[in-house]
Amino acid sequence: MKAILSRWAERALPWVLARGPRILLVIAGAWLLNKILCKGITQAVRLAVRGKSFASAEAEKKREETLVHILAVTLRIVILTLAVLMVLQDLGLEIGPILAGAGIVGLAFGFGGQYLIRDVIAGLFIILENQYRIGDVVDLGGTSGLVEDISLRRTVLRDLDGTVHYVPHGEVKKASNLSQGFSRVNLDIGVAYGSDIGRVAAAVDHVGRELAADPRWREDIVQAPQFVRVQDLAGSAVIIKVLGETRPLRQWDVAGEMRRRLLDAFAREGIEIPFPQVVVHSGKGKPS
Repeated sequence: MKAILSRWAERALPWVLARGPRILLVIAGAWLLNKILCKGITQAVRLAVRGKSFASAEAEKKREETLVHILAVTLRIVILTLAVLMVLQDLGLEIGPILAGAGIVGLAFGFGGQYLIRDVIAGLFIILENQYRIGDVVDLGGTSGLVEDISLRRTVLRDLDGTVHYVPHGEVKKASNLSQGFSRVNLDIGVAYGSDIGRVAAAVDHVGRELAADPRWREDIVQAPQFVRVQDLAGSAVIIKVLGETRPLRQWDVAGEMRRRLLDAFAREGIEIPFPQVVVHSGKGKPS
């Protein structure tokens, strides 16, 4: 056993001394190059976005993080691929046949590759046009959720149930961004037909102003929720429209607080909120 180990060491040691330093140098160079280029990408993206964008600071930050993430991942894959090929060559393997084989495989899967190319091209337009970013809430053709990740090929969404959806960019025909620039509180509230609409409007506007002045909520509200119009004359209620503007992604919390306060305000003002009622008539039959 000792003789076998000794012979193995005698053969391996010259190889390690000859090729080991080069392999370590390739690995260290790839790691260092990745760090330097990623830092350069971050600085370049910040200059490009802040130099040409008129969006808010929060929107700029989201776009920066999205672009840096996508470019850094793409760069890391390229550097890793090149480093692996160089290490394989140093190990004595011929990379020519590997590259040729990859070309043949790529040609064989060319038909399927058209979908990959379609996804990548669509992803480039989504990123360049700033349609949505990591952290936005979007609706991609019926699939809605928070954008958790974006690559050149697909977007990862997480919905309110916690389900994760992987959406290829080529499948996105329409992207609806629910959190770009600002968001809107949009409420349709029913009041009884006997209600004084003037009093209803005054109560809604008062609650909206109070909410916008509350220290807990004023940072989230851009424009106080207010009465806009009579939206509809429904079967058992007059539907009023209430609109307001909030910071991105805060519309649901503000709308919930607005509903809670309106419920208390309507109770104080004696404004009835109708609800479905069933009237049952009973009678005695005539004796035969």
